[in-house]
Amino acid sequence: MSETIEARVKTETITAMKARDGERTTTLRLITTALKNKAIEKRASSEEAVTAAEEQQVLASMIKQRRDSIEQFTKGGRPELAAKETAEIAVIEEFLPKALSAEELQALVGLVVAQIAEGAGQKPGPKEMGTVIKAVQAKLAADGLRAEGRAVSEMVKAALA
Repeated sequence: MSETIEARVKTETITAMKARDGERTTTLRLITTALKNKAIEKRASSEEAVTAAEEQQVLASMIKQRRDSIEQFTKGGRPELAAKETAEIAVIEEFLPKALSAEELQALVGLVVAQIAEGAGQKPGPKEMGTVIKAVQAKLAADGLRAEGRAVSEMVKAALA
């Protein structure tokens, strides 16, 4: 297996510190803290190490928090804080698999809907939205891709309408 996200973050932190890149160093330290907190939380419930999928989930939730903050800062007329959060998202995304574009996600949702329709003999309706979303998320995870949950939900809703 390739090196963990945590190991990559450590290496990047050292590089950023040597380059005296304060903002990048701060963001990388936030990532390290979030990953350590996840490891501590997991150790409390079991002896297993944090998996790569769990590391990715931690980073995805950090991105979601920052997107929410950007929205709030923009509404509150604080563009400088929104810009800082945007810069943090860019650093965090370096450690995640490439996010799917809207077109790629739409194609994937269409494929999953077609597979479910083929298996059931009819196109799934709005009532099967949860099943379709789970199938799309499973396909994303299996292919090592990622997409924001909100975007997946909207695409599935549109496909089933």
